[in-house]
Amino acid sequence: MTAISPVRVEIVRNALVAAAEEMSITIWRTSRSTVVREILDFSTAVFDADGRQVAQSARIPVHLNSMSACLERLIADFIPLDRWDDGDVIVTNDPYSGGQHLPDIQTFRPVFHEGRRIAIVGTLCHHVDVGGGAPGSYYADAREIFQEGIRIPPLKLAEKGVLNQAIVDLVLANVRQPDETSGDLKAQIAALGIGARAMERIAAKYGAADLAAATSAILDGSETMMRAAIAGLPDGAADFVEWVDDDGQTEGPIRLQVRLEKQGDRIRLDFGGSSPQVQGPVNNTRAMTCSAVYYALLAALGKDIPANSGCYRPIEVVLPEGSVVDARFPAPVTGRMVVNHRIATAVFGALAQLVPDRIPAAYYAISYVYALATVEASGRRRVYFDIEVGGWGGHAGGDGASALSCGLHNNTNAPIEMVEAKYPVTFLRYGLVPDSGGPGRNRGGLGLVREFRLDAPVGSLSTNFERFKHPPYGIGGGRPGSLSRTTLTRADGSVEALRSKVSGVPVRAGDVITIETSGGGGWGDPAERPAARIAADLADGMVTPAGAALYGTELDEAAE
Repeated sequence: MTAISPVRVEIVRNALVAAAEEMSITIWRTSRSTVVREILDFSTAVFDADGRQVAQSARIPVHLNSMSACLERLIADFIPLDRWDDGDVIVTNDPYSGGQHLPDIQTFRPVFHEGRRIAIVGTLCHHVDVGGGAPGSYYADAREIFQEGIRIPPLKLAEKGVLNQAIVDLVLANVRQPDETSGDLKAQIAALGIGARAMERIAAKYGAADLAAATSAILDGSETMMRAAIAGLPDGAADFVEWVDDDGQTEGPIRLQVRLEKQGDRIRLDFGGSSPQVQGPVNNTRAMTCSAVYYALLAALGKDIPANSGCYRPIEVVLPEGSVVDARFPAPVTGRMVVNHRIATAVFGALAQLVPDRIPAAYYAISYVYALATVEASGRRRVYFDIEVGGWGGHAGGDGASALSCGLHNNTNAPIEMVEAKYPVTFLRYGLVPDSGGPGRNRGGLGLVREFRLDAPVGSLSTNFERFKHPPYGIGGGRPGSLSRTTLTRADGSVEALRSKVSGVPVRAGDVITIETSGGGGWGDPAERPAARIAADLADGMVTPAGAALYGTELDEAAE
């Protein structure tokens, strides 16, 4: 290993981040589906020659914190690095081979300079459909992964620059939107080429030896900074329990228990006591759980720490095998974000016992995923797939943000004008839900309502929702945020309250679907909220008179 100056390390680090961002922009500009192009449900990253992640794009932490685990597993158990040739593209979506869930297809490509492997570049895209029992591949009735879609084991999608079209054809024959799947997969492959060329330029400019030295120093630097951040916490232990509503098939709640132990510059998180794996598709694999843990700790401690594999070194995660946080094959996992978000809020809840002024109350903590499969009068079939968000928890510095995507999934809004132009739906409402933020000295952010009418003759609805029974918790006397709900108003005026997780609910022309998401929890005693702030909330429509009364302040006093 050659010596390298800190200035050169920082220059190379920023060049690597730029390479990851170039790949991200490529996918954004060339993808076909709304879930990738509009919601931005994809990620890109750069790895060193041995597969350790050294740079990320500003995309989705739940992807990025697990891509290195996928690559490590792929190298160790399936395709050793000595079998990776220039121009190869490795693909997988198998959660039990290190992947996320079946809709998330990951691709990796090695980068060579002067005959020497210098890096690996990777992409991950959530594809709108990969088959299985429900359009959009969120099948609430799945009891094993075989019902959730096509599994792609780690294999070479391209060898020495030649695409294996037979693999592509096999995948496209098993999905409901082959045109969009094909387009998004091509975008991933194109992005790998962009990333490879960027890495070749970096190696040509600084030399392969300096690049290797820089990547090693980057990882060590992030580890050092993460250890310093952990050391800044008081030593001690804390326990916290979160409850997930259900698995969509049984009524029983799911227990997520974590014991956090902090000593010196290391931190240990033990999830013993969490529920056994469940029959419904909300289980997590180990890579997924660790990803949520890393997100929570980096969000709480690592604002200025470059995110890469070095950050994970001081963190020990202990998971009971066969539990909902470390499920055994072939447990279904497509709806894993139901549990994954709550792993993060469980870690936040434990951290709040050590540093209460640094941790906000709970946020909405679920990716509100839904898919509406439609059949138009012409017979054309479409899948409208979307992800909604809710309110953030109040915090020491102020109120929680309203209808803002949490960093764990970091999705963006799909404009309703674009959705209406592409799918047979008409939006009737899209806005904030008054009184949904938990009361507190600092109020929780508000959830949102999204209401639309089906204009096609027939369709079917699938949802992967949560927070129908267990609201986001408050901190320091703050009250919980609101519960979520979904209602289906038929064209004849009858109204049906839907469960949080459903598949294949039949809908017809004129039926209206109303989705209301949770607000965040409150922070601090509601009685300590200044009357002027309550009056401002009333004037802005954030709370109603009934909601304002929960603060224990007379309305005439608030109006003054």
